[in-house]
Amino acid sequence: MKKMIAALLCMSSLTGCATIVGDNTQLIQVNSDPSGSSFKIKDETGAIVAQGTTPQGVTLAKSDGSYFGKKSYQITFNKDGYTPVTLPLKASANGWYIGGNIVFGGLIGWLAVDPFNGGMYTLKPKSLSPIMAPQAK
Repeated sequence: MKKMIAALLCMSSLTGCATIVGDNTQLIQVNSDPSGSSFKIKDETGAIVAQGTTPQGVTLAKSDGSYFGKKSYQITFNKDGYTPVTLPLKASANGWYIGGNIVFGGLIGWLAVDPFNGGMYTLKPKSLSPIMAPQAK
């Protein structure tokens, strides 16, 4: 029994808290007013990573897999007769990374495990719903 507890403690010390409880992707709800607007999501490199029609949920990566490689996106909404709207979507460190590593992960979690995993980030905002203005005639 003591060996099992020691093994579990050893394994937990080799992981980061955000990696344990977080996912490397996140569902973002994409809405608009009026609904039925088309949207395109581009990442920080300018590549289109998702597109569709509102309302729709889109799963996006929170990290590019590099050291502290948080993602950022631009979402552009279009609808005939309305002015296009572009909004940012950015990743930031979440509470599991900041506070959870104090309790569980320590320096290994902060500096060696979580920085490579998207679980340490939260994309914000979690839901988008721009009000699109009619174009002047």
